[in-house]
Amino acid sequence: MKRLNLLCCCVASLLLLGTAEEAEDNSKVIKRDRSHLESTLKLNEDKPADDFSGVLQRLRKIYHSSIKPLEQSYRYNELRQHEITDGEITSKPMVLFLGPWSVGKSSMINYLLGLDNTPYQLYTGAEPTTSEFTVIMHGPKLKTIEGIVMAADSARSFSPLEKFGQNFLEKLIGIEVPHKLLERVTFVDTPGIIENRKQQERGYPFNDVCQWFIDRADLIFIVFDPTKLDVGLELEMLFRQLKGRESQIRIILNKADSLATQELMRVYGALFWSLAPLINVTEPPRVYVSSFWPQDYHPDTHRDLFLKEEISLLEDLNQVIENRMENKIAFIRQHAIRVRIHALLVDRYLQTYKDKMTFFSDGELVFRDIVEDPDKFFIFKSILAKTNVSKFDLPNREAYKDFFGINPITSFKLLSQQCSYMGGCFLEKIEKAITRELPDLLGSIGLGKKPNVLSCDVTGCGETPKNRYRKP
Repeated sequence: MKRLNLLCCCVASLLLLGTAEEAEDNSKVIKRDRSHLESTLKLNEDKPADDFSGVLQRLRKIYHSSIKPLEQSYRYNELRQHEITDGEITSKPMVLFLGPWSVGKSSMINYLLGLDNTPYQLYTGAEPTTSEFTVIMHGPKLKTIEGIVMAADSARSFSPLEKFGQNFLEKLIGIEVPHKLLERVTFVDTPGIIENRKQQERGYPFNDVCQWFIDRADLIFIVFDPTKLDVGLELEMLFRQLKGRESQIRIILNKADSLATQELMRVYGALFWSLAPLINVTEPPRVYVSSFWPQDYHPDTHRDLFLKEEISLLEDLNQVIENRMENKIAFIRQHAIRVRIHALLVDRYLQTYKDKMTFFSDGELVFRDIVEDPDKFFIFKSILAKTNVSKFDLPNREAYKDFFGINPITSFKLLSQQCSYMGGCFLEKIEKAITRELPDLLGSIGLGKKPNVLSCDVTGCGETPKNRYRKP
């Protein structure tokens, strides 16, 4: 018994000694100068933030009066699964962090916000540490918000996340931090990708949740480190979901100061070799090579290069923040164009169905023939010919098989019937928003010369239906 007590005392002494040595080592760690970060992100400026409340109010009015009626009438949300809320219209720019586990995503957020060794810092470690989707946003004081509360608050932009189920909401957490940078931007930290873990084991549709955040992100940082360059099935699926968002993707090779020059060149080449099959664009994505954490760069490394890379990334982030209103208006306009194309296609399907129906026809068989082979009835080609829409903007034909499987064609009205004496025509109103109202709103926030009203030859307005209820 005495020997056992003596052994326990020795172990405890060693643990205390190790803790003391670790604390002493931490006190000797040289911290990196943050002056470049504060100046680039304008954290020291006392100038009040730009007030865009009037522009946001007008943007919200345009959406509700000119875009949403057509969107709801033709059930666009059931095709794209993207419902725009007032919270999303008024939300701050979102920066999304993706990548394998333990590559430094949480450490990078801690560094950008200066949260290290504070009660606010995100937990980091060599093992997989982040198992939740963590939203870091501004608040008057430090506060943690559960996912079910975030989804229930209609004033926030996260209420649509309820559709992913309670298991996911338990893995969603919000953290409010009183930080000046978060007054202008919101960060989203995601669970690290672990290739040997099946999606079903997470208990919620991980890829669908990622897609929801990808669709709403203004900037997407995909973080790697020198030890995790391999691409597995889950990461490959993630890059498929990023298709069409290449302009918002930034690749980060983190922890670069842990390598010698020759090794860094080999790792950089290996990273491009791994990602080349996944990014099918002519221009390669921007890659930042540095080490994003508060400790100083390792000695005998390319300190100047890493610092320049870091400043370039901060300028990229600041550019997104500065252009937040322009990006928001452009996003709503792009959404309106997609809604318009969807409405024109449904209208063409319905018109073709009515033309082919006779007194003795079986309506179900007639429409099945149309939806199985729309090219035989020139549905998509007629849209291209009459509306001057790019073929690259057209939705997938297969998507309409599922869409009409849920929504019977007879439940829709023709566009020419979507008019009223007081409200006008739905298509006419969305065309006005696309060609005049949204460009004018963009010009009102200081983009230079106010844009002219665009013609249908430029924008592809298509045929404006005649309002039967309005007197000539």
